[in-house]
Amino acid sequence: MVTQTRVHQQTLVILICLVHLSQPVCVDVPSATEAVLGKSMKLSCIACLKREEIKAKTRVDWYYMPNKENDIPIDKTHIYKYEDDVPQEVDGPFKGRLRWNGSQDLQDVSIQINNVTHNDSGVYECHVYREFEFDFFTPSVFLIKDIKLRVKERASQDPTALYSEIMMYVLLVFLTLWLVVEMVYCYRKISRSDEQVQDTATNYLAIPSEQKANPAAPVTE
Repeated sequence: MVTQTRVHQQTLVILICLVHLSQPVCVDVPSATEAVLGKSMKLSCIACLKREEIKAKTRVDWYYMPNKENDIPIDKTHIYKYEDDVPQEVDGPFKGRLRWNGSQDLQDVSIQINNVTHNDSGVYECHVYREFEFDFFTPSVFLIKDIKLRVKERASQDPTALYSEIMMYVLLVFLTLWLVVEMVYCYRKISRSDEQVQDTATNYLAIPSEQKANPAAPVTE
Protein backbone atom coordinates (compact mmCIF):
# COMPACT_ATOMS: atom_id res chain seq x y z
CA MET A 1 0.00 0.00 0.00
CA VAL A 2 2.84 2.38 0.84
CA THR A 3 4.54 1.65 -2.48
CA GLN A 4 1.34 2.37 -4.38
CA THR A 5 0.92 5.70 -2.55
CA ARG A 6 4.48 6.70 -3.44
CA VAL A 7 3.84 5.84 -7.10
CA HIS A 8 0.74 8.05 -7.10
CA GLN A 9 2.67 10.91 -5.51
CA GLN A 10 5.50 10.65 -8.04
CA THR A 11 2.98 10.57 -10.89
CA LEU A 12 1.29 13.68 -9.52
CA VAL A 13 4.61 15.52 -9.29
CA ILE A 14 5.45 14.59 -12.90
CA LEU A 15 2.04 15.82 -14.11
CA ILE A 16 2.48 19.12 -12.27
CA CYS A 17 5.91 19.59 -13.88
CA LEU A 18 4.48 18.84 -17.31
CA VAL A 19 1.67 21.33 -16.84
CA HIS A 20 4.17 23.96 -15.72
CA LEU A 21 6.43 23.33 -18.73
CA SER A 22 3.50 23.42 -21.13
CA GLN A 23 2.59 27.01 -20.22
CA PRO A 24 2.96 29.50 -23.07
CA VAL A 25 6.38 31.14 -23.32
CA CYS A 26 6.91 34.72 -24.43
CA VAL A 27 9.29 34.98 -27.39
CA ASP A 28 10.56 38.35 -28.59
CA VAL A 29 10.29 38.21 -32.40
CA PRO A 30 10.91 41.15 -34.75
CA SER A 31 8.04 42.73 -36.60
CA ALA A 32 7.48 42.45 -40.32
CA THR A 33 8.68 45.54 -42.20
CA GLU A 34 6.90 45.27 -45.57
CA ALA A 35 3.25 46.16 -46.04
CA VAL A 36 1.07 45.73 -49.13
CA LEU A 37 -0.95 48.65 -50.42
CA GLY A 38 -4.61 48.41 -49.43
CA LYS A 39 -4.08 45.45 -47.08
CA SER A 40 -3.81 45.16 -43.29
CA MET A 41 -0.46 45.25 -41.53
CA LYS A 42 0.44 44.16 -38.00
CA LEU A 43 3.12 46.15 -36.23
CA SER A 44 4.50 43.65 -33.72
CA CYS A 45 5.89 44.83 -30.42
CA ILE A 46 6.79 42.17 -27.84
CA ALA A 47 7.65 43.16 -24.27
CA CYS A 48 8.17 39.97 -22.29
CA LEU A 49 7.81 39.84 -18.52
CA LYS A 50 10.60 37.99 -16.72
CA ARG A 51 8.27 37.09 -13.86
CA GLU A 52 4.65 36.90 -14.94
CA GLU A 53 3.33 36.42 -11.41
CA ILE A 54 4.33 40.00 -10.47
CA LYS A 55 1.58 42.52 -11.08
CA ALA A 56 2.48 45.48 -13.24
CA LYS A 57 0.70 48.57 -14.45
CA THR A 58 1.40 48.96 -18.16
CA ARG A 59 1.10 51.92 -20.47
CA VAL A 60 1.77 51.67 -24.22
CA ASP A 61 2.26 54.52 -26.68
CA TRP A 62 2.76 54.28 -30.43
CA TYR A 63 4.41 57.06 -32.45
CA TYR A 64 4.90 57.61 -36.17
CA MET A 65 7.74 59.42 -37.94
CA PRO A 66 8.14 59.89 -41.72
CA ASN A 67 11.85 59.24 -41.24
CA LYS A 68 14.39 58.93 -38.46
CA GLU A 69 17.85 60.27 -39.20
CA ASN A 70 20.55 61.29 -36.79
CA ASP A 71 21.07 64.72 -38.36
CA ILE A 72 17.35 65.52 -38.80
CA PRO A 73 15.11 66.63 -35.92
CA ILE A 74 12.58 63.93 -35.03
CA ASP A 75 8.99 64.83 -35.87
CA LYS A 76 6.90 62.36 -33.89
CA THR A 77 3.16 61.92 -34.15
CA HIS A 78 1.33 60.21 -31.32
CA ILE A 79 -1.06 57.75 -33.03
CA TYR A 80 -2.17 55.20 -30.40
CA LYS A 81 -2.15 54.53 -26.67
CA TYR A 82 -3.09 51.86 -24.18
CA GLU A 83 -3.70 53.10 -20.66
CA ASP A 84 -5.74 51.82 -17.70
CA ASP A 85 -6.63 48.65 -19.62
CA VAL A 86 -8.26 50.70 -22.39
CA PRO A 87 -6.84 50.86 -25.96
CA GLN A 88 -7.54 54.19 -27.63
CA GLU A 89 -6.76 55.86 -30.94
CA VAL A 90 -5.35 59.37 -30.98
CA ASP A 91 -6.62 62.07 -33.33
CA GLY A 92 -4.45 62.31 -36.42
CA PRO A 93 -3.81 60.85 -39.88
CA PHE A 94 -4.32 57.27 -38.65
CA LYS A 95 -7.65 57.90 -36.95
CA GLY A 96 -10.11 55.11 -37.76
CA ARG A 97 -7.50 52.76 -39.28
CA LEU A 98 -5.72 51.45 -36.18
CA ARG A 99 -6.78 48.48 -34.08
CA TRP A 100 -5.35 46.93 -30.93
CA ASN A 101 -3.82 43.50 -31.66
CA GLY A 102 -2.08 42.71 -28.39
CA SER A 103 -2.46 39.95 -25.84
CA GLN A 104 -4.41 39.93 -22.60
CA ASP A 105 -1.27 39.70 -20.45
CA LEU A 106 0.22 42.73 -22.26
CA GLN A 107 3.40 40.94 -23.28
CA ASP A 108 2.29 41.45 -26.88
CA VAL A 109 1.38 45.12 -27.33
CA SER A 110 1.04 45.13 -31.13
CA ILE A 111 -1.33 47.20 -33.23
CA GLN A 112 -2.75 46.71 -36.73
CA ILE A 113 -3.03 49.21 -39.57
CA ASN A 114 -6.03 48.70 -41.84
CA ASN A 115 -6.15 49.79 -45.49
CA VAL A 116 -2.44 50.63 -45.76
CA THR A 117 -1.52 53.63 -47.94
CA HIS A 118 1.77 54.89 -49.39
CA ASN A 119 1.82 57.61 -46.71
CA ASP A 120 2.12 54.93 -44.02
CA SER A 121 5.76 54.29 -44.92
CA GLY A 122 8.10 55.46 -42.20
CA VAL A 123 9.31 54.61 -38.71
CA TYR A 124 7.01 53.51 -35.91
CA GLU A 125 8.05 53.61 -32.27
CA CYS A 126 6.55 51.38 -29.60
CA HIS A 127 6.94 52.77 -26.09
CA VAL A 128 6.20 50.42 -23.19
CA TYR A 129 6.22 51.68 -19.62
CA ARG A 130 5.72 49.21 -16.77
CA GLU A 131 5.34 50.04 -13.11
CA PHE A 132 5.60 46.98 -10.87
CA GLU A 133 3.56 46.70 -7.70
CA PHE A 134 5.46 45.70 -4.57
CA ASP A 135 4.70 46.28 -0.91
CA PHE A 136 7.40 48.86 -0.18
CA PHE A 137 8.53 50.26 -3.55
CA THR A 138 7.38 50.48 -7.18
CA PRO A 139 10.22 49.93 -9.70
CA SER A 140 9.58 50.76 -13.33
CA VAL A 141 10.88 49.70 -16.73
CA PHE A 142 10.79 51.68 -19.97
CA LEU A 143 11.24 50.06 -23.40
CA ILE A 144 11.37 51.53 -26.93
CA LYS A 145 11.27 49.55 -30.16
CA ASP A 146 11.56 50.87 -33.72
CA ILE A 147 9.86 49.44 -36.81
CA LYS A 148 10.84 50.79 -40.23
CA LEU A 149 7.89 50.12 -42.52
CA ARG A 150 7.89 50.10 -46.33
CA VAL A 151 4.71 49.98 -48.39
CA LYS A 152 4.74 48.06 -51.69
CA GLU A 153 2.27 47.67 -54.51
CA ARG A 154 2.51 43.88 -54.35
CA ALA A 155 3.78 41.38 -51.83
CA SER A 156 7.33 40.22 -52.55
CA GLN A 157 7.87 36.51 -53.07
CA ASP A 158 9.51 34.87 -50.09
CA PRO A 159 12.14 32.28 -51.21
CA THR A 160 11.48 30.22 -48.10
CA ALA A 161 7.78 30.03 -48.90
CA LEU A 162 8.60 29.08 -52.51
CA TYR A 163 10.93 26.27 -51.41
CA SER A 164 8.35 25.05 -48.92
CA GLU A 165 5.70 24.94 -51.62
CA ILE A 166 8.00 23.00 -53.97
CA MET A 167 8.86 20.50 -51.23
CA MET A 168 5.18 20.10 -50.44
CA TYR A 169 4.42 19.15 -54.07
CA VAL A 170 7.41 16.78 -54.20
CA LEU A 171 6.23 15.09 -51.01
CA LEU A 172 2.68 14.87 -52.39
CA VAL A 173 3.92 13.18 -55.58
CA PHE A 174 6.08 10.77 -53.59
CA LEU A 175 3.19 9.82 -51.30
CA THR A 176 0.92 9.32 -54.31
CA LEU A 177 3.43 6.98 -55.98
CA TRP A 178 3.93 5.10 -52.73
CA LEU A 179 0.16 4.67 -52.40
CA VAL A 180 -0.10 3.34 -55.98
CA VAL A 181 2.71 0.83 -55.32
CA GLU A 182 1.01 -0.34 -52.14
CA MET A 183 -2.32 -0.73 -53.95
CA VAL A 184 -0.68 -2.79 -56.74
CA TYR A 185 1.11 -4.96 -54.18
CA CYS A 186 -2.11 -5.60 -52.25
CA TYR A 187 -4.01 -6.33 -55.46
CA ARG A 188 -1.42 -8.90 -56.54
CA LYS A 189 -1.39 -10.50 -53.13
CA ILE A 190 -5.18 -10.83 -53.13
CA SER A 191 -5.13 -12.18 -56.69
CA ARG A 192 -2.61 -14.87 -55.71
CA SER A 193 -4.74 -15.86 -52.73
CA ASP A 194 -7.81 -16.14 -54.97
CA GLU A 195 -5.84 -18.27 -57.46
CA GLN A 196 -4.69 -20.61 -54.70
CA VAL A 197 -8.26 -20.99 -53.43
CA GLN A 198 -9.50 -21.61 -56.95
CA ASP A 199 -6.80 -24.23 -57.62
CA THR A 200 -7.67 -26.02 -54.37
CA ALA A 201 -11.33 -26.05 -55.28
CA THR A 202 -10.53 -27.34 -58.79
CA ASN A 203 -8.36 -30.14 -57.44
CA TYR A 204 -11.08 -31.13 -55.02
CA LEU A 205 -13.69 -31.28 -57.75
CA ALA A 206 -11.35 -33.40 -59.88
CA ILE A 207 -11.29 -36.16 -57.24
CA PRO A 208 -13.73 -39.01 -58.11
CA SER A 209 -16.87 -39.12 -56.04
CA GLU A 210 -16.05 -42.63 -54.74
CA GLN A 211 -12.86 -41.35 -53.10
CA LYS A 212 -14.73 -38.45 -51.58
CA ALA A 213 -17.35 -40.80 -50.07
CA ASN A 214 -14.85 -43.47 -48.96
CA PRO A 215 -11.62 -41.88 -47.95
CA ALA A 216 -8.67 -44.19 -47.55
CA ALA A 217 -8.41 -45.75 -44.14
CA PRO A 218 -5.28 -45.06 -42.20
CA VAL A 219 -2.62 -47.77 -42.48
CA THR A 220 -1.77 -49.51 -39.22
CA GLU A 221 1.08 -51.82 -38.54
